[in-house]
Amino acid sequence: MRENNNFEEILTGRRSVRVYDEKVKISKQEMKQILEETVLAPSSVNMQPWRFVVVESDEAKEKLRPLVRFNTRQNDTSAAMILIFGDLECYVYGEEIYNQAFQAGKIPEQIKNEQLETIIPLYESLSKEEMSRIVTIDGSLAAMQLMLVARSYGYDTNPIGGFEHDKLAETFEMDKKRYLPVMILSIGKMKEPGFESVRLPIDKVAEWK
Repeated sequence: MRENNNFEEILTGRRSVRVYDEKVKISKQEMKQILEETVLAPSSVNMQPWRFVVVESDEAKEKLRPLVRFNTRQNDTSAAMILIFGDLECYVYGEEIYNQAFQAGKIPEQIKNEQLETIIPLYESLSKEEMSRIVTIDGSLAAMQLMLVARSYGYDTNPIGGFEHDKLAETFEMDKKRYLPVMILSIGKMKEPGFESVRLPIDKVAEWK
C-alpha cells in the first residue's frame, strides 16, 4: 500500500541502508505494483530493455550471497534483492511494443511502421559495446525510478554495484550473453538508520552558459 505522496520527503529521506527489518516481507502483489510503476521510466526509443529478478526466498538469497561481496547484510536482512539486467536483444519485442501503442490509439499505423522499419534494423546493427551502453543507461533510469517508487510505498532501498557481474546471470539461469547486469537493489524496511549523506553545492557541479 502506498504510504508517501510527498515528493520532497521521498527525495530527502534517502539514507544508505545496510540493515533491514527481517520480519518485513513484501507480497508478490505489492511488488508487482511497484515494478509496474517502475517500468514507466523512459527508455531509448521505448525498447524497455530492463529485466528484473526478485530474489526473496532463503534459497535464492543463499545463491546470491557469495556474489554480493561486502553487501551481505543487505542480502540477509532485506525483504528482497532486485537484480536489474539489460536485455541486449530487447529489440525482439519492438513489434509487440509498437503494435500495443498503435492498438491503444497512441500512435497512427504509419508512424508505427516507420518507427519499426528504422529502429529494428538499427538496433540489430549495433555492436555489443553500443548496446551495452544503451541498456546500462536505460536500466539505471529504471533503478532510480524503482528507488523512488519504493520510497513512496514506505520502503527503503540501497543500490548495489559491488557484485560479481560475470557470474550473476548464470547463477540465476539467465543467458549471460544476452542479459547484462546493471545493478542490484535491496528493498525492505530500514532497521538501523544509515548515515545521512551530503552533496556538493550546485555551483560546483553545474554551469550556466
